[in-house]
Amino acid sequence: MQAFFIEFVKISFILNQLNKIMQDQWKSNAERRKSIVSFSGGKDSSLALYHAMQTGTVIGLIMMLEEQGQRSRSHAMPLEIIRAQAEAIGLPVYMASSSWADYESKFIALLDQAKQHGAEVLVTGDLDMPQHGCWHDRVTQQVGLKLGMPLWLRPHKEVVEEFINLGFKSVIVTVNLKLGMKVEDLGKILTLDYIQKLESRGIDPCGEGGEFHTTVIDGPIFNKAIPVRRGDIVYHEEYAFLPLKLEQN
Repeated sequence: MQAFFIEFVKISFILNQLNKIMQDQWKSNAERRKSIVSFSGGKDSSLALYHAMQTGTVIGLIMMLEEQGQRSRSHAMPLEIIRAQAEAIGLPVYMASSSWADYESKFIALLDQAKQHGAEVLVTGDLDMPQHGCWHDRVTQQVGLKLGMPLWLRPHKEVVEEFINLGFKSVIVTVNLKLGMKVEDLGKILTLDYIQKLESRGIDPCGEGGEFHTTVIDGPIFNKAIPVRRGDIVYHEEYAFLPLKLEQN
């Protein structure tokens, strides 16, 4: 019995070490590989895309839409802004409309499609994804892709400072009014000075607690800025939204 227990402990230790190695590889899996990037159009996914483009080859972006196919499911970004971003980046977008009920199956189908086109890795902009029970890890394994998370476990302020210092320009388009954000924050451009002000108000500079979402309109991955005009602010429960529309030249 004692010998069995010792053997069990050894096997558990080895499995934990292998799991740790795999998780450490999440940060570097996109290096020298072809990847598809889960793209929300916001700051974190844009920075992850930047890193994937710097260290490997990105074959496209992946984005899930609401059932009507006119807005992104994650941040309700208009389809015209999504297409303008993709055009400025110079990458195709793998898109599918879904409900929350069939979200996973539709996402996996897009991953499989990307794999057929040469993708080896799914890259995401997650910072705080849990080590165990990671949804992206599970779905990539089903398809036979690796998972790349270049921002994973990095300090939040460090991430947003890098984003700003690289020359990205993003607009705050969604705020949670119950988490310290104000209507006046809508339309603000993320700057080093502004994130200091957010911190002084007790707000995570990356908005990782759901305090705010952004839309990126320019930066080093874009061949041109996205011209936008602001719509009327919309309120829903504890949220306030600033719709952006593509400015026609």
